[in-house]
Amino acid sequence: MFPEFTLRYARLPDRFFARFAPVAVEAPRLLAFNRPLAEELGFETAAFDATSAAEAFSGNAVPAGAEPLAQAYAGHQFGHFNPRLGDGRAVLLGEVTDREGRLRELQLKGAGCTPFSRGADGRAPLGPVLREYLVSEAMHVLGIPTTRALAAVATGERVFRRVPEPGAVLTRVASSHLRVGTFQYFAARGDEEAVRLLADLAIERHYPELADKPPAQRYLALLEAVQARQARLVAGWMGLGFIHGVMNTDNVSIAGETLDYGPCAFMEAYDPEQVFSSIDEGGRYAYRNQPWIAQWNLARFAETLLPLIDDDADRAVERATAMIQAYPEQYEAEWLSVMRGKLGLVGEEEGDRELAEAFLEAMAAGRADFTLAFRHLAEAVEQDAPALLERFETPDAIAAWLPRWRARLAREAADPATIAARLRGTNPRYIPRNHQVEAALDAAAEGDLAPFETLAEVLATPFEAQPDREAYARPAPAGAAVFRTFCGT
Repeated sequence: MFPEFTLRYARLPDRFFARFAPVAVEAPRLLAFNRPLAEELGFETAAFDATSAAEAFSGNAVPAGAEPLAQAYAGHQFGHFNPRLGDGRAVLLGEVTDREGRLRELQLKGAGCTPFSRGADGRAPLGPVLREYLVSEAMHVLGIPTTRALAAVATGERVFRRVPEPGAVLTRVASSHLRVGTFQYFAARGDEEAVRLLADLAIERHYPELADKPPAQRYLALLEAVQARQARLVAGWMGLGFIHGVMNTDNVSIAGETLDYGPCAFMEAYDPEQVFSSIDEGGRYAYRNQPWIAQWNLARFAETLLPLIDDDADRAVERATAMIQAYPEQYEAEWLSVMRGKLGLVGEEEGDRELAEAFLEAMAAGRADFTLAFRHLAEAVEQDAPALLERFETPDAIAAWLPRWRARLAREAADPATIAARLRGTNPRYIPRNHQVEAALDAAAEGDLAPFETLAEVLATPFEAQPDREAYARPAPAGAAVFRTFCGT
């Protein structure tokens, strides 16, 4: 069933990982299988068998050719450095080459207590597994670079967090699991050889265009390339009202993909100070802070590369600092590109940034739903639309903004119908709304997967109107409790 493994990471020196076989579970049962992704990866889906798949995707049966391992990494967690983290409950099976010739890694999350577990049980509750399945696949169809979910398996065992919960294992697919924290692990140990091996692997896997550059330029170019992808990624998050929740350096992908969906959520009423994570009491990872936390994390990545950037320590710091200082301009350009698209703009004018910021200010003043306010712009291209105005508790600010926006649209080389279609193709109608995700997870914990499966179907086509499923486009009921997420580790 599985395609052939290449084991690129497993051929690195032993200090990069701990070899570790998944710990068998009692009664694996397949809950979800992403057949389109499996076919993309080269799986033989014609021979698919749910029982065999449950054995393989739970870790009970290691696929032929795999060499399971737990990766070593460090990380800054809420600004505090931990020199030894690593895969505490995840096992990398290896890499496969998909049908487009790209290397993709397969990882089991919740596969048992590894040498990096730090006293934890190495397992995953059902809720966080299904949350990552739903949200990561939703992010993929929304156009955001992300890890993917291939399968979810119930283990037949209980795990203990705040209360006993059903256990599960997620099969995650990533371009790689190289993190800023992976580099930090070796940099903290003064292991320059390991940092160079990682940097060369990152270039080989994700930035092959840099391979021919001389060493004096190659590693600064790697920093620049990773920085560009992070700027683009976070701008994409901001355009969806997505809050990652735990932007620690061990969750920053060198490939530029959204990595780890612990305490994540999508904002409803627009509030730039919004925090969903129960552990983020200081608001470090609030919505508005995400772009600048990304810069902070990139500075930590730059520190690991200093010995490779220049033999002269002072020159290395100077060159890396100049690169990191260029980030705000890079991010602003990416964010403005996202916002232009969300406002139906293709051309570029000097006042576009102020126009976008004024819309966000109107949304904040009117406590408008982030997703639906942008979505209903398609109905307001030529005249006021009740569906848009109803999103605002106080309509004064949006009423003053609309004529300004329409005047800007009039300078676009497109007719109103084309602009409206452009807006509907850019602004989703359906996102993983927090209350709906929680309802689906609660039902799944009781053995009812129907709400999860229906929500997954809705989220698979987020830009298309689904008249029989309009409830999935609605925000949480007025007066609902403030939503909080938990890491689930």
